Amino acid sequence: MTSSGAATAVSDAVAPARRTTGSAHRVAVAAIVVAAALCYSVLALNRFRTWRSATYDLVIFDQAVRSYAHGHLPVAIVKGVHNGFGPHFSVLGDHVSPLLVLLAPLYLVYDDPRTLLVAQAVLLAGAVVPLWRFTHRELGVTAAYGVAVAYALSWPVAGAVGFDFHEVAFAPLLFAVLFDQLSAYRHGCGRRRHVALACAALLLVKEDMGLALAGVGVCLLLPQRGRPRQRGDVLLGLGCLLGGPAYTVLATQVVIPAFGGRSDYYWSYDHFGPTVPAVLWHVVSQPGDALYTFFNPATKTHTMLMLLAVAGLTPLVSPYLAVTLPLIAERMLSESPGWWDTGAHYNAFVVVPLLCAGVDGAARLARHRRMRRSGTVWTAVVVVAAVLALPGSAFGQLARPSQWRWTDDMRAMEHAAAQVPDGALVETASSLGPRLSSRTQVLLWDRIPRWAPWVVADVARPQFPFCGLDDQRARVDLLQGSGYRVVFRERDFVVLHNPDAVPRLTAPPAPPCGGS
Repeated sequence: MTSSGAATAVSDAVAPARRTTGSAHRVAVAAIVVAAALCYSVLALNRFRTWRSATYDLVIFDQAVRSYAHGHLPVAIVKGVHNGFGPHFSVLGDHVSPLLVLLAPLYLVYDDPRTLLVAQAVLLAGAVVPLWRFTHRELGVTAAYGVAVAYALSWPVAGAVGFDFHEVAFAPLLFAVLFDQLSAYRHGCGRRRHVALACAALLLVKEDMGLALAGVGVCLLLPQRGRPRQRGDVLLGLGCLLGGPAYTVLATQVVIPAFGGRSDYYWSYDHFGPTVPAVLWHVVSQPGDALYTFFNPATKTHTMLMLLAVAGLTPLVSPYLAVTLPLIAERMLSESPGWWDTGAHYNAFVVVPLLCAGVDGAARLARHRRMRRSGTVWTAVVVVAAVLALPGSAFGQLARPSQWRWTDDMRAMEHAAAQVPDGALVETASSLGPRLSSRTQVLLWDRIPRWAPWVVADVARPQFPFCGLDDQRARVDLLQGSGYRVVFRERDFVVLHNPDAVPRLTAPPAPPCGGS
């Protein structure tokens, strides 16, 4: 047999083994995705079943996606009325997240907030596939499975699942696709235009994704090991570096006001200055002050250490950290405490970029002769860190019997919700809104009377956004004194009705508790 014939024979023998191995990996990765999606769905649906979901933000997105499904702009009456924008307010005037329209066809199949919960579970779990591919290419197959599991169990993902629904559902998947395409291009098996398309798709998640793209631009402009930098790389890098922030400015200053919102609605940096240029000048001219603000109070430092632990600290040696830093700085330099901690959904925006930076950092360390085992050690660290964080995360709820138990309060809420007829306009306590949203027009029962014909109140448990129980009880007294009749009361859940009430949906929002 000739040498070429022998080579062909060996190739023919090896090819089926490779196909079998590839199929085994596809099955294994698919199993992780399915298991994660089921876990996330069970957690979210159980929260809904046990009346732990909230009007803010689940009803907002439910109303918006339902509006899309009927061929309209994504109007959320609950958001518009509560925040003083009016009953026809489009959520595009709140955040520029047009990707939500992709969920509208699902509402033609099942018109219910639970559709969003399951869709979010699938989207979050779907990030495992491109994340696995990225890690496999950069650090090997063992690390790929470790990172896939660490991501699926991570506390930032748990925070997103435990926060009902948010546009963050799209972020991990699209970030993972972006890094996968970027890695494929740098290894010579991908195309630059695919990287550009992934960047463009990310901008549709939320207006501040342009800040993350600036970090992508930095990475593209840096010299690459073993690969000459091409003119197209420079152009794409400059496009991301300059175009990303420009998009954020355009979205906040032009698009949001065009849809009825305010460009300064989420502005939370008055301690630095009233405008973006003023803030940038303050940061440049007084870096010590900015650095102090970045790490204080201690909640901020704790959150950042927890985030670094997710990725085993190695993002600190990767240029990919530049993708995450603008999004973290956006939160840590603000005056909004809700943006600083490990709760809610905000950390899910950065979990994939951090893990990819961690993979890159571990791969860089592994290339050093004395640190060849660092990739394996790093993989073990991120998996152990994810497992250790499980009890304190929302995933820990799955193991607590109290989270599955049906209580007398829940029965009372079910009975109260049943009093409201289909199609009614109803002001409802936050915890009841999600269960009424599919069949009524839900308004948040808040500190400004809206005079809806139906009101479902809670006078025994603190409800957002009231300042206290006395405030809630005073509201019920006011309604009764204004012609409303109590038609149901159980465990201090009160349903009031006034068929002659004239709704007033354009009142300004109430000042903060303790404000004037």
